[in-house]
Amino acid sequence: MTWTPELDELASRTALAHQMGGADKVKRQHDAGRLTVRERITRLVDDNSFHEVGALSGVGEYDAAGALQHVTPANCVFGRGRIDGRPVVVVGDDFTVRGGSADASISNKPLMAEDMAAEFRLPILRVIEGSGGGGSVKTIETKGASNLPGGIGGTRGFWRMTANLAEVPVVGLGLGSVAGLGAARLASSHYSVMTRQSAMFVAGPPLVARLGEVLDKQALGGADIQTRSGAIDEAVETEEEAFACARRFLSYLPSSVHGLPPVLPCDDDPARADESLMKAVPRNRRAVYKMRPIIESVVDAGSFFEMGRNFGRSIIAGLARLEGRPVLMLASDPYHYGGAWSPDTCQKVVRFVDLAETFHLPVVYLMDCPGFMIGAEAERTATIRHGVRAMAAMNQTSVPWCTVIVRNAFGVAGAAHQPAGRLSLRYAWLSAYWGSLPLEGGIEAAYRADIEAADDPKAKLLEIEARLNALRSPFRSAEKFWVEEIIDPRKTRSLLCDFSRLAEPLRTPGKATFSMRP
Repeated sequence: MTWTPELDELASRTALAHQMGGADKVKRQHDAGRLTVRERITRLVDDNSFHEVGALSGVGEYDAAGALQHVTPANCVFGRGRIDGRPVVVVGDDFTVRGGSADASISNKPLMAEDMAAEFRLPILRVIEGSGGGGSVKTIETKGASNLPGGIGGTRGFWRMTANLAEVPVVGLGLGSVAGLGAARLASSHYSVMTRQSAMFVAGPPLVARLGEVLDKQALGGADIQTRSGAIDEAVETEEEAFACARRFLSYLPSSVHGLPPVLPCDDDPARADESLMKAVPRNRRAVYKMRPIIESVVDAGSFFEMGRNFGRSIIAGLARLEGRPVLMLASDPYHYGGAWSPDTCQKVVRFVDLAETFHLPVVYLMDCPGFMIGAEAERTATIRHGVRAMAAMNQTSVPWCTVIVRNAFGVAGAAHQPAGRLSLRYAWLSAYWGSLPLEGGIEAAYRADIEAADDPKAKLLEIEARLNALRSPFRSAEKFWVEEIIDPRKTRSLLCDFSRLAEPLRTPGKATFSMRP
């Protein structure tokens, strides 16, 4: 007696599962320029590393004798694999089976994937297409009742989807039309990427049309819409590029909050001095300059990985390495509002500072901020409320922090350049310039009586401005120890690498508490 018949049935059922929605649905997926879920997972993880869980799940059809005739597999595929040798959990939607809708899903599969990531402390990558196991009006008929959102079992699924953000790195890949629950799963991530042919929305064009907005998928939730709104971090042309982005993002992070970011070998000289930094900032304070070349110059060569480029654009955010040690990099971009903080910028700061605190990443901030945005629009959008929320996020951090004041530091947003109430390192370039508010406009308010009483008000204004500019020299601040060090810009890399060495023993595994310090 052997178990050969059962082994043969196992092989047969596994083969049926791998047919997914059938040859015609697979062809339709390929004809649309998209891979199937199993093809995606195979290309995302290391070769031959994927171990699938629950491949046999689905709905079977049997003849009168009880013999299996056909299986419609569940439209969720998940399991464990490796990326660059490190174990991860991957869960993906099978769009070839009812477009990923709820009436073809088994809710415990994606939930188990999330639980597995949390319990084994592994990064999770969600490959999302369709509603991600979410709603379909046909579900009412197939289930015989209307689902109550967040009902039995649903609440725990929603909880775990977001709870993992405090436990493990979460990556979302939007590789098609993503709606409803799928959109929530994609946005509920530390890093999200979509292909330009994809779209994401809370509700798709047919539902939105009922509101009188007749839009196609791209106009409603295409890549440009979602990256500019901040819902998605990155848009790429191909699925292969999306996989590469996901792998690179994970390379900077620990497998969970209970580990530390990996340190890689580095052959880039920490004392490398770039002569171009002496000319990077123009003497004319009204002139803009490019911050990204400065970032590239001071971090390990080729290590800067930018995220959220199209959102909150007066702040550049990303991951980088200093002597192989990962850091979170923030940098002002004077090409957008002169580097001033808008509400979107403040939200971006909160998100990435929280990422640093969650995964024990030291923070480097290259600052050129003339303050919060001002004017009627700034007031209408509650800029100051978003601003103090960003300040609170910074003050709640415990990770090591180093700020380099490249040019401007003014007003309340100028004060938000390092955590309050604890030690951080701070350097100022020769081009640094700061104060409670810029002289422009401030002189007229503070010295109005003197200017109006002068025989030549314009000459008086210039006289006062020249006098105050002399006092505003950063060297005057250094005399009073209001700024600790003014440096040659060419020494920036060596000082930042020194900071990363000092920060190394201070990185502490464990869950972030985000408690305010006294």
